[in-house]
Amino acid sequence: MSYTVDFENVSTVGLDSSPVAKALAGLRANEARYFRNKYGHVFTVSPAQEEPEALEWVNDILAKERDIVISSRPLEVTSFEVDGIKMAYVFYESGLSINVMYGLEDGAKRAVGFKLSEGMEVPEELVSRFKFARQNSKLAGVIRGSFFVIKGEY
Repeated sequence: MSYTVDFENVSTVGLDSSPVAKALAGLRANEARYFRNKYGHVFTVSPAQEEPEALEWVNDILAKERDIVISSRPLEVTSFEVDGIKMAYVFYESGLSINVMYGLEDGAKRAVGFKLSEGMEVPEELVSRFKFARQNSKLAGVIRGSFFVIKGEY
């Protein structure tokens, strides 16, 4: 069952099994606010098992681009197209959020972003590969993030 993320009344719906559920809910709400303000897009997520294509697409890009396999259980996913960009998000039980921004035009920007919820450790699969910058969020506290540019076609 899908859930429309409310960034005014942050809820842990769908994320309760995470040890950092409150921070992950804030991170998810932060993303929802960004897409509402920038694109007028309503950010709706589904349980990972209900949208396997989005999860497979993200996993395929991670594996082929950087030989990364995330060990944490995916809780929620979303995928949508906005302003010529295909987007996908996966929110993991560990507190990790991964997003894929894939410009549909030739030569458009394409990248994978990682965001760590406040209170979680850097996942083993990412710790030696990326440096994480900090940013403050009213909804999510301190978010640590990193990214890489996608080189292949997906």
